[in-house]
Amino acid sequence: MDNGASSYRRFRDNGDQSGLVEIIRDYKDGLILYLTSVVGNIRTAEEIAEDTFVIIGTKKPKDKGTGSFRTWLYTIGRNAAIDYLRKRSRHNETSLEDEAELVSDEEAVETAYIKKEQQILLHRAMRKLSPEYQQVLWLVYFEELSNKEAAKIMKKSVRSIESLLYRARRSLRSQLEMEGFDYEKL
Repeated sequence: MDNGASSYRRFRDNGDQSGLVEIIRDYKDGLILYLTSVVGNIRTAEEIAEDTFVIIGTKKPKDKGTGSFRTWLYTIGRNAAIDYLRKRSRHNETSLEDEAELVSDEEAVETAYIKKEQQILLHRAMRKLSPEYQQVLWLVYFEELSNKEAAKIMKKSVRSIESLLYRARRSLRSQLEMEGFDYEKL
């Protein structure tokens, strides 16, 4: 498998709808969880992921082929998330009832996705980190992307990602120690 590039080419060049369906099936969950680390809300992340798939389904942008398909797709998703955050900063309209409901939805997804108790504690500690630290840790450790791919998605240099990753790990370790978490047993 070439990470979705052939499915996308089948869809884009030949109009094969099954190619788009394969991409959505294979990348939807990971994209949503990554976007949650960007926007901080699972429902919003789901909407942005849908928007990302609509973009590739309607506009059919060309993949320049400089990285993996997933890197390209996550970059489109990240750009859509940044656009959303810019618009939201101008029009902040979330009620307290919506926030409570959204937080409970996010915790339910976390519990389903991360089964072991130690992993849940780790994830919660990550949420206390800065969004940039969350993103780099998510991309490198959960999505298993290379530093180069993470750099491309986050629009940073590889050296900058390495430095950011070092600081993010150090910050996460400090956060876990404050909570009394035994990170050696992970």
